[in-house]
Amino acid sequence: MQTVQSILNEIKSGKTYPIYFLMGEESFFIDQISSYIETSVLEDAERGFDQTVIYGKDTSIDAIVSSAKRFPMIASQQLIIVKEAQNLSRTIDQLLPYAQNPQLTTILVFCYKYKTIDKRKALYKALSKAHVVFESKKVYDSQIPAFISSELQKNKLQITPKANYLLSDYLGNDLSKISNELTKLQLVLGNENTITPELIQENIGISKDYNNFELQNAIAQLNHKKAYQIVHYFSENPNQHPMVVTVATLYNFFTKLMTLHTVSDRNPKTLSRAIGVNPYFLEDYVVGAKNFPMRRISGVFQILRTIDTKSKGVDANLKPKDLYNELVFRILN
Repeated sequence: MQTVQSILNEIKSGKTYPIYFLMGEESFFIDQISSYIETSVLEDAERGFDQTVIYGKDTSIDAIVSSAKRFPMIASQQLIIVKEAQNLSRTIDQLLPYAQNPQLTTILVFCYKYKTIDKRKALYKALSKAHVVFESKKVYDSQIPAFISSELQKNKLQITPKANYLLSDYLGNDLSKISNELTKLQLVLGNENTITPELIQENIGISKDYNNFELQNAIAQLNHKKAYQIVHYFSENPNQHPMVVTVATLYNFFTKLMTLHTVSDRNPKTLSRAIGVNPYFLEDYVVGAKNFPMRRISGVFQILRTIDTKSKGVDANLKPKDLYNELVFRILN
């Protein structure tokens, strides 16, 4: 299975395949590949004659194959992109004969989002043998910091660990949204090559002092004053700081603290690897583990479940301020 970069590199070098079958849960990478093919395979003058974009809900496999078998008009190859191809899922197996004997002067791209074809069937085997099959897998929250760093490295840019955390926490795992925000930040970097928390605060509006990262650290350090200051800020801006995100962040943090207690090798590299965090942040977790023994963490999990339930209106109808204050009070006391 090829990666996004390996596919793009091959296209840049002039090597293309008769069929590109782009499938899977994460639409961002499918769009990235198909957009690159759409803008780079044919010259501007050729696109009006030999480039076609169609949508799965408006066509059929027979119609697609019929178009694919035509010869290009002025270019050496014609390009057909089938967007929303997942709408053809019931008849997609009908593509098999064409996959086995494709028109070599046609590049046929399927954007088969949110689904995958059955890997046990003949169509998948035929596509894998002579064409490009790319499965775009969902990127989980824990993988977002690496994704951000990777996207920036393409333009020889860097991001500080804290700034990376702020973006990851604020933007979630919506890769398109993250990519857009990174583009904005790159435009305002000027001669700098490193994205900092200050830059994020100035241009995206994420507070570098009042966020879930600072809250978990304040709690880990048993810093009552700072924790209450942060949740007061949250309660004043509930739409930007929903309780469900704060609870999920703290649950993840205390899960890592619990794991930290079980690791016998206290080597920093071993500890960082065990809990899956950047070594830059390890000390925050070590301090938290000292202040929160395993039994206390078990109690925190129960508190988080209770607050989560109350935030959804079950057995309570509390204002955000009251919920946040109760959360901090119960964890720290």
